[in-house]
Amino acid sequence: MVKGTGNNNSSVSARVKTVFRSLRYRNYRLFFSGQSISLIGTWMQRIALPWVVYHMTGSAFLLGVVGFAGQIPTFLLSPIAGVITDRWSRYRVLLATQVLSMLQAGLLAWLSLAGKLDIWHIVVLSIVLGCINAFDVPSRHSFVIEMVEKKEDMGNAIALNSMMFNGARLIGPSVAGLMLSVTGEGICFLINALSYLFVIASLMAMHVPKKQARKSDSQIFRELKEGFAYTFGFSPIKHLILLLSIVSLMGMSYNVLMPVFAKEILHGGSHTYGFLMGAAGSGALLGALFLASRETVIRLGRLIPAAAALAGSGLIVLAISTHFVISVVLMVFIGLGMMLHTAASNTILQTITDDDKRGRVMSFYTMAIMGTAPFGSLLAGGLAKLAGTPATIFIGGASCVAGALLFYRKLPELRKLVRPVYVRMGIIPEVAAGIQTATEPSARRGNGVK
Repeated sequence: MVKGTGNNNSSVSARVKTVFRSLRYRNYRLFFSGQSISLIGTWMQRIALPWVVYHMTGSAFLLGVVGFAGQIPTFLLSPIAGVITDRWSRYRVLLATQVLSMLQAGLLAWLSLAGKLDIWHIVVLSIVLGCINAFDVPSRHSFVIEMVEKKEDMGNAIALNSMMFNGARLIGPSVAGLMLSVTGEGICFLINALSYLFVIASLMAMHVPKKQARKSDSQIFRELKEGFAYTFGFSPIKHLILLLSIVSLMGMSYNVLMPVFAKEILHGGSHTYGFLMGAAGSGALLGALFLASRETVIRLGRLIPAAAALAGSGLIVLAISTHFVISVVLMVFIGLGMMLHTAASNTILQTITDDDKRGRVMSFYTMAIMGTAPFGSLLAGGLAKLAGTPATIFIGGASCVAGALLFYRKLPELRKLVRPVYVRMGIIPEVAAGIQTATEPSARRGNGVK
């Protein structure tokens, strides 16, 4: 009995080490700790802002407008940001975006606490944050490979990023719901502003070697065109980006309607809204833990359409739900599906992308998950006004399921194209051992991503 217990403890300890193995790198450990605190504040602001807009205006359409204003700069600027990220130090770009985000949150907090906050302030400051995020997201994702020295640990680091993000997503909405009912939105914005100090401090404590600016003599437009051709000229990257765009445009826009759903469908208040968003965060956190426990990217591709279909199915059932507990359970599955789809796609994209084009590919990834969201927010707000909130959520879910089915049909073809990349990188061990030439014919018939 004692021996069996010891073996079980050893197995659990080994599993924990596998899940958190990227934390052995000092820079990533600093980044993880600083971001873990900062993201709680970010989620508090994300939850408080749409609630304040709906409380001020009572308009689902204006919720869509604010969402559009905050994300359209990402769509417009991300391609340029990708070029800048590949040219300049990703570390310095990331540090600058954190400082600017802190200033944006601080101004929002000051206006709110001073009683001067109006809807036009929210729109303008949302545009400012959208411009910052256009540079922040591709630099953040591209910087992962510089913090994690071994490429085989990159998938784990991306999963831990998602776990960190969604852990904050679980805590932030709950705290925001409490703060909204007790102190008001201004404190939520202030906490977010102060939380940036932690990630800025963690970045400044890193040991990052200086790198020379790359391709400074070439034209930005030429590099942009090169990045576009690379991204959409390789079918696996192209189809990953396209499915991400569909899910973001039609599925993730459910976020903008959650204040309306909580108030009008479930007849609740800020606590109801916070619980719904927290449930989605808990599902996403479970998904991140699952991905972090994986030791390889092999067979990760089949998870992508399954996760998109899971999220879409959850939205379809949510559209007909009028019960609080059922809705909360459904939000867990929606959050799980959305996170698995996004993080698995990110992992494969980062794995198969050449490093000198990583920033540009991740800029199109940013456009897919954030750049299409403003159109989804505007579309969701307009459809909700015409057809109602439940019908809009149903349409979004059905679109996710349809996109997942189309991707699944392309999966065998994509496997064949990705396998040679995994062979070259040594991810497939038997080929890496020195028998690449002998297995080349079978590589065309085999499966790389499943």
